[in-house]
Amino acid sequence: MGAEETLFQRFGKEFPKGTVLFQEGEPGKDMFVVQAGRISISKKVRDVEKVLAVLGPGEFFGEMAIISNKPRNATAAVTEDAKLLVIDPKTFEAMIRGNSEIAVRMIKKLAERLSEADAQIENLLLADPASRVVHQVLQFCQARGRPMEEGIEVDFPVRELPRQIGVGEPAIRHMLDRLERAGLIERSGDRLTVYDTARLHDFLQYLEMKWKFGDL
Repeated sequence: MGAEETLFQRFGKEFPKGTVLFQEGEPGKDMFVVQAGRISISKKVRDVEKVLAVLGPGEFFGEMAIISNKPRNATAAVTEDAKLLVIDPKTFEAMIRGNSEIAVRMIKKLAERLSEADAQIENLLLADPASRVVHQVLQFCQARGRPMEEGIEVDFPVRELPRQIGVGEPAIRHMLDRLERAGLIERSGDRLTVYDTARLHDFLQYLEMKWKFGDL
């Protein structure tokens, strides 16, 4: 039996799509580790539900309520049938105290999330919807990009992005079409190849200036 199966036998639970694991404002008793499936993390901003992240296998969430002993600061829902490890506070503390590697990995992941949150705030400050799409592509390249011979490859799940960046799916697809026609990216399903991030950044600056000053 593999390590993942052993852990699942001890801590694992299965949750069907649509399950709300916890809601913003509730007291937090457990953290979760994703073994399979996808989890949406969202937060209400001015009565609008904003998706902060969509997590897949290997990701963890819910730890802040345990660490800070405060109510949940976001809502977690299952968007694809999931197998999760459910870790209680006592087990969590024992894992951190007994394995420095786990503690270091968690610190790195928390720092990464803070960086992504800063980037998301920066994105939402952009008034131009087209600029938000290009900014998100660049952010994914920096945070999750895979270097390839022809450029940077990145997963770009269009259906999950509208609530995250405040741009409708048709507008996102239209902008990606423009980028592909301009020779800046290549699309294959929900996967993009960005040929030159510097050129894409220049295009973002052009969009921002056009939005600010119009066609002169």
